[in-house]
Amino acid sequence: MLRFKNLGSGSAGNATVVESHCGPRVTRLLVDCGLGLRHLDARLAQAGLRAQQLDAIFITHEHGDHVGCVRQLVRRDCIPVWMSHGTHTAMGAPDLQGLLRLAQDGDPIELQDLQVSPFTVPHDAREPLQLRCSDGAAHLGIATDLGHATSHIAQHLSGCHALLLECNHDPDLLAASRYPAFLKKRVGGQLGHLSNAAAAALAGALNHTGLRHVVAAHLSEQNNLPALASAALAMALGRAVDDIGVAHAVHGTAWLEV
Repeated sequence: MLRFKNLGSGSAGNATVVESHCGPRVTRLLVDCGLGLRHLDARLAQAGLRAQQLDAIFITHEHGDHVGCVRQLVRRDCIPVWMSHGTHTAMGAPDLQGLLRLAQDGDPIELQDLQVSPFTVPHDAREPLQLRCSDGAAHLGIATDLGHATSHIAQHLSGCHALLLECNHDPDLLAASRYPAFLKKRVGGQLGHLSNAAAAALAGALNHTGLRHVVAAHLSEQNNLPALASAALAMALGRAVDDIGVAHAVHGTAWLEV
């Protein structure tokens, strides 16, 4: 059985726990830890977990809302941490207590009963990677920081039974926001973040009868509204708005079984 819980999603910090259950054995991966250590511990506790129960961490890219407390967490709890060489370099090549594991596009990672397949995405980071996670039967796709959807991304997310998908902004709200012009250009650019419409187009292309959960993630608090994101995804997927999840900036999501 595969399940996941987002612990918080947005510019204030991102973290998601993915669990694979095989009989009595549970494998747990933390995807990003863009929170302070105290806040991460509190949100893990709300999920019924302790950091010491994590088998590995995966950092998708070097931006602060994804890296967060990773150095402190690795040092305190001796948890192996995966990231690309580019991400590690962009972070200043920290030692990470000898627990660094390098990931790259197309090279699968085996974590006991959890298979993790990293893939490259267009984003303004050194070597960003997003993930497909599987227990061999169920598949979860995570794509939360990308400027546009490529055929490479669609290939890696094809056939997933659940998607945690970036719906960062509404273009009209972004254009009318107080963001300076350079930031509007960055966010809406090819290496920035997905708009609701772009995310909906990707979700529509990935739609199939086995797709159980679609969760909108990484919503901008200033440039988007949950109702806009969920409506765009629902229309593209031909589903009711209530069937679409939205990851809250602080509360994340409930546990979702894939």
